[in-house]
Formats: sequence, structure tokens, C-alpha cells
Amino acid sequence: MVRLTRAEQQARTRTELLSVAREQFLTAGYAATSLDGIAATAGYSKGAVYSNFKDKPTLCGAVLEEIHRDKIGELAALTAAAMTFDDVDERVDAIGAWVEATAGDIGWTMLELEFVVLSRHDRKLNAMIVGLRERANAMVVEMLEPLFNELLAPPADAETQFVDDDAALPTLPDLADLLLSTGIGLGIQRAVDPRVSVQPAVDALRAAMRLMHALTEAPSSVE
Repeated sequence: MVRLTRAEQQARTRTELLSVAREQFLTAGYAATSLDGIAATAGYSKGAVYSNFKDKPTLCGAVLEEIHRDKIGELAALTAAAMTFDDVDERVDAIGAWVEATAGDIGWTMLELEFVVLSRHDRKLNAMIVGLRERANAMVVEMLEPLFNELLAPPADAETQFVDDDAALPTLPDLADLLLSTGIGLGIQRAVDPRVSVQPAVDALRAAMRLMHALTEAPSSVE
């Protein structure tokens, strides 16, 4: 058996603690989850938790960041696959299926809400949550870039640009904020009432993508 280096052992310990913490935070919520319980379930001492994570909020922040990375990664892979479809509706249907399955994940949504509520009178925790949102925004921007480059690119034989450089188009960070805000709001509503439909959000996405697709299909010259 190959002996792990100290750095490798620490990385494995951190990964195992993070995995257990994720399961317990999502199942029981923030307040009901203890560092003692996480350590015991993972098979480590409480000291091992503190050697990897400063405190309980830091550990929960790491869990939420991992969830954001996983969820946005899923959507990015799905979006990339959807770009192979020629039909805009097929692309939207593929993305819509993911939204239907993800928006309203009760464990995740309630953990996010509980964490935000705790930050009301805690500036450090508030700053941590702002940082989480900013990094999530950056991940969404990275996901959107190839999608919008393809949708807004004029045909190869185009002689005219169809989108005015001076037009007040939203930036990708602005669009990422819009998507995150819509997703959060929809997720909260569906976590409370699963009957809330994702269809209006999917229809809005469909309309936007059809419009952008129409721009690229416009005549290649203007008289």
C-alpha cells in the first residue's frame, strides 16, 4: 500500500469531511448540524475539522461553493451538448428539463436561505455570502460565453453587422445575475410549493434564444 504524503492525507481528510458535511447540512440544515457530528461520522476528531476549516460557517461556505460548482458544471455540460442541436426548441427543452429537476431542491434551497438569514447581523458572514455569489456569477459567465458567442455570431457570408455596437445590450455578468436571481427566486417558490411551474422561465428563455437566432438568420445585407 502506497503511503500518502502529508499533503495528500490532508487533502483526503478535507474531501471526506466536506462530503459528510454536505450530506448533513443538506439533510438536517445548518443549525441542526454540529461539527462534532460531522467529525464523528467522517471518522475524525473535531480537531481535524478545525485544522481544515476555520469554523462552522467556513465549512458550510465550502459546501455551498462545491454545490454551486457541481450544479453550474451540470448545466454547462448540458448547455454544451444542447449547442449540437440545430433546433432552438431542442436546446431549450434540454435546459428546461434540468431546471425542472433542479429548481426547488429543498435541502439545497433551505440551506442557502438559512445561511443568508444568519448573515443579517454578521458582517463577516455577509461578506462570505457575497463572495459565494460573485464566484457563482463568474462560473455562469464562463458557461454563457460560448453559448452567446455562437448565438450572436453573424453568418460567415454576412456583410452587415446586425447588432449595433452602440446598443445598450446587457453584459454577460448582468445576464448571469439575472439568471441567478431568477433561479434563486424560482427555487425558493418551488421548495415551498412544488406545484409552482418552471414553464414561464423556460418560455422566456425560449423567446430570447429564438430572437438571437433570428438575428443571425437575417439577410446578409441592408439596402
